[in-house]
Amino acid sequence: MKSFFTSGVIVMTLLSGVMAQSEAGAIFLLIAPGARAGGMGESQVAIADDAYASYWNPAGLGFLKGTELGMMHVNWLPNLADDLYYEFFAMRHEIPHLGTIGGHLIYLGLGQQIRTDETGQNLGTFSSYMMAVAGSYSALLSSRSSFGLNVKVSYQHLAEQGAGAEKGKGTSTDFGFDVGYLKKGLLGDHMDFGLTVTNIGPKVSFIDPAQADPQPTNLTVGLNMKLIQTKYNRLNLSYDIQKLLVASYPDMDWDGNGYIGGYDEYGHKSTKNADYNKKGQKEVAHTDPIYIAIFTSWVDDWLLGGDIDKSTASGESDRVIGGYDWVDNNGNGKIDVGEGEIVPAGIDPANGLEFGDDGWGIYNKYGQKELGSAKDRTIMNEIDKLVHHIGMEYWYSKYFALRAGYLYDKTGKIYNPTFGIGLRFAGYGFDFGYTSGPPGHPLTNTMRFSLGWEF
Repeated sequence: MKSFFTSGVIVMTLLSGVMAQSEAGAIFLLIAPGARAGGMGESQVAIADDAYASYWNPAGLGFLKGTELGMMHVNWLPNLADDLYYEFFAMRHEIPHLGTIGGHLIYLGLGQQIRTDETGQNLGTFSSYMMAVAGSYSALLSSRSSFGLNVKVSYQHLAEQGAGAEKGKGTSTDFGFDVGYLKKGLLGDHMDFGLTVTNIGPKVSFIDPAQADPQPTNLTVGLNMKLIQTKYNRLNLSYDIQKLLVASYPDMDWDGNGYIGGYDEYGHKSTKNADYNKKGQKEVAHTDPIYIAIFTSWVDDWLLGGDIDKSTASGESDRVIGGYDWVDNNGNGKIDVGEGEIVPAGIDPANGLEFGDDGWGIYNKYGQKELGSAKDRTIMNEIDKLVHHIGMEYWYSKYFALRAGYLYDKTGKIYNPTFGIGLRFAGYGFDFGYTSGPPGHPLTNTMRFSLGWEF
């Protein structure tokens, strides 16, 4: 999607600014519901023992009896805007001898945006929102294991109409599904294991299908360790680890000829459809389809691809790898942008150099290393993308709970402790979750409130 809603970019910035998964579309599906989870560092995949299981791990529904309703409200990202809010409603119902059905509804209100045309002129305001509805089914595989399935439809309403010559609305309707597995008593009676793969489906597109983004397909593996289990005291320690199954590549020189593209997909030299190299490999920024990304997403930032064509000041590629050297004028032993002297080594026609000649620099004209950047990538680039959730929950009897947790997402720069409490009485439940963090962080001071009714 190009410029069909200039101001709508703000919407995606609000979301991607607190999620490393911004290389995917429909990332609102990754916002964690439930104040209980919010107080436990969002670690729930191996717990999933209430109506919110339809989101966290639908397999957990299979162990539950009776009927339950749950709902949550949160003012989302209070440090960024005061008109963002997130609503979540869930239910589950046991059908004897058949399993448990359930589902949930998500609504994310993104407030009002200022709509502009391609020249930046103010065209008024519009409201943006996103929503999703899911239906769940779960059944036991044995007395200690279960599977679950969600089928979902999501809708994103970012803008009423396109900008300039673009036609259509800035809306998208998509479908997907989740699968889950839960094993109670993995090692004796003191550890449960959960696994989910969520948001499996076709790419998300708005006006231009050619610029579709993959859904935020997410693999989560979790453990719940029951440290204390007595009549009046229970203490659990939970840990979830997430991996986004999206393989995304920036502009890359895959064949090592020093340039991005220049050929069509059949290997013919071209100036129109010039996104490929002579071997037919796509070198402009792209993502793999889901059936490939489930494998390549583990190594796309490590082993796959070539030298990266870094962005210029305008955010666009110049399709040339390197070409400039930088001189350390201040003698501090490193290249400092703004202090180094740019030495044209290949792009200047008067120099007479071409890629591969002695003197061709490894930097672009903004001092970013390009030539040899493929060799700099290591397995740590993949490890850094893993998202960690740690939570602890203490229950006194069945009526009162204290919770604490921690969110760690190195790529997304999220290092937030969480806290929470829970109350249960006569089938009714109330939970409060609080996300702390450094001043100014978008998630800091986020408060979640949840209500539940079991009958």
